[in-house]
Amino acid sequence: MEDELIKVLLVDDQPLLRMGFRLILEGEDDLVVVGEASNGIEALAAVQSLQPHVVLMDVRMPLMDGIEATGRITASESCARVIILTTFDLDEYAFAGLQAGASAFLLKDVAPADLVQAVRLVASGDAVVAPRVTQRLLENFVRSRHPVTHPDPLLEDLTPRELEVAKLIAQGLSNAEIAHKLFLSEATVKTHVRRILTKLHLRDRVQVVVYAYETGLVIPSNPDY
Repeated sequence: MEDELIKVLLVDDQPLLRMGFRLILEGEDDLVVVGEASNGIEALAAVQSLQPHVVLMDVRMPLMDGIEATGRITASESCARVIILTTFDLDEYAFAGLQAGASAFLLKDVAPADLVQAVRLVASGDAVVAPRVTQRLLENFVRSRHPVTHPDPLLEDLTPRELEVAKLIAQGLSNAEIAHKLFLSEATVKTHVRRILTKLHLRDRVQVVVYAYETGLVIPSNPDY
């Protein structure tokens, strides 16, 4: 996204929240709000016509909720990445949003600086937003399900190094942190990440995190975490 404005679409049925987010985002030189929508149906039309880079998506809306809209956007040919907006960090809707293909989730009362950083990170496709919170969300919901007894056959396509990198992505490490930990160049790590996404048929790093927990590649840690 270097030398290019990051185009953002705001989707929420509360006009005041959209206004607040617009004021925050448009105060930045590299961000521009290209449109707003009040439900999922309007969001789909806006994504097609406005081609935003990032969509800030509420989950509870009339006509079509944010989960279904997110699924349709990520299944389409759109390059837009979705950030789910939720009211509390262990919301089952946030988990469903990640499963549907969202790249991150944020609390609606997010600090302005964190909102701006999240939009930039998601637009870059190079980081997981709030990895500790995302990890806690995933662990909470994975624990409530039956344990995985049969690993996904797709994991067999990964090399030992790619498997190692995938586990580190699931822990929320950035490319630079993975490179440091494994004594690799950052360019090499990026190559491994691309191959992992291709082999596992995943869209981005957050989907690697979700996949790792759902398939048992990563086991939930301390229940009190």
